[in-house]
Amino acid sequence: MARKRANLPLIEGLEITTLAAEGKAMGHWNDMVVFVPLAVPGDVVDVQVLRRRRRYMEGRVVRYVRRSDLRAEPFCEHFGVCGGCKWQNLPYDEQLRFKREQVRDQLTRIGRVALPEVEPCLGSARTRCYRNKLEFTFADRRWLTREEVAAGGDIAAEPALGFHIPGMFDKVLDIRACLLQPDPSNAIRLEAKRFCLERGYSFYNARTHEGFMRNLIIRTASTGEVMVVAVVGADDPERVGALLDRLGDRFPEITSLMYVVNTKWNDSVSDLVPVCWRGRDHIMERMEELSFRVGPKSFYQTNSEQALVLYRVARDFAGLTGSETLYDLYTGTGTIACFCAARCRRVVGIEYVPEAIEDARRNAALNGIDNAEFFAGDMKEVLTDAFVAAHGRPDTVILDPPRAGVDEPVLDVLLRTAPGRIVYVSCNPATQARDLARLDAAYEVRRVQPVDMFPHTHHVENVVLLVRRP
Repeated sequence: MARKRANLPLIEGLEITTLAAEGKAMGHWNDMVVFVPLAVPGDVVDVQVLRRRRRYMEGRVVRYVRRSDLRAEPFCEHFGVCGGCKWQNLPYDEQLRFKREQVRDQLTRIGRVALPEVEPCLGSARTRCYRNKLEFTFADRRWLTREEVAAGGDIAAEPALGFHIPGMFDKVLDIRACLLQPDPSNAIRLEAKRFCLERGYSFYNARTHEGFMRNLIIRTASTGEVMVVAVVGADDPERVGALLDRLGDRFPEITSLMYVVNTKWNDSVSDLVPVCWRGRDHIMERMEELSFRVGPKSFYQTNSEQALVLYRVARDFAGLTGSETLYDLYTGTGTIACFCAARCRRVVGIEYVPEAIEDARRNAALNGIDNAEFFAGDMKEVLTDAFVAAHGRPDTVILDPPRAGVDEPVLDVLLRTAPGRIVYVSCNPATQARDLARLDAAYEVRRVQPVDMFPHTHHVENVVLLVRRP
């Protein structure tokens, strides 16, 4: 049954039947798909529709008629508001089951290629405090929850240091405790906020583009080393240095204290120059016997322990015997290339970001790897037939592209080059499925292995082994 409200229905007694690709729960009403956040399969809920399209509707739960037996108790006080960890209310085994089904569904429905049995999703040993990097935002006014607004009373316009509300660039939820990153992340963030308030440092306003404190980036390595990067809106070394000195004095485990001056209207720091205020300009990560240097702008998988699981799967799928030429495309800072170098004759890594390639070369030198070469540039411009002729035809290729997947000209070069094996690592099974369809005439999918890098979210990494058809 449904009642109208502002031309949008209130659906009563909607049964949630499954989870959709983007992590929202899903039910059906009058032959329409209804997407609802924060519900789980088996819930029966009343839903206020907020948006209606031709084939689907989106809404929010206003009442639980019956709660599913699948439900788990969320462990974070900010659950349902900050926008992260949306599957906390689902037991972890069920999360892994749905991620496996998500991979199978997208490869089948979008790719339409013949698949072997999709292997069970490899779970993360650590489901809390698993991230090695978080970025917090300063805001001159904190976001008020629906409950706070409903309670009324005198609500002060307090500043915030936390996470953006989903879909709202200028709204920030003040975070008291985040259980995504290990200690001392929470204590560093709280001390930074306390110090800035004590000293009268202004917090940023994303609409007026005023305010000194903009962002705080905290990186925690598996080695125990810690990096803190303060992003400020004006070049004032004395003020930002005072904050960094306070943090360094209170937290001696911090290895690297840095700052970035950002006077732009967006928060990106990839084109800005970090300044090392105290300590080193990097921290060190370890993976098996390898060491990796991680700078303030370096890409490194944000779940260090599970990255090792992911890379072992990729290396195993590559089937290296020691004689191969391996191309590592979208190599980033060269972690996979370095991880595989000891098991092949030669590695060629290509990456768009020049700074990442510099990190890759440093990481190779740091680990005494002398059989790896790295090249910077747009993949479709670097990886050409002439490049392959100059640097040798690959026996095996590992692909780890961004969410958008592999550019079609790159796939064309691979089809002409015809390596015996392609190992495709993807953070987006939908675009991976599209690319598998393009390769299907020449390559057979032999193995499919999902890996969970981000517990309590719908995100999943997926590794596919492709073998050239006879």
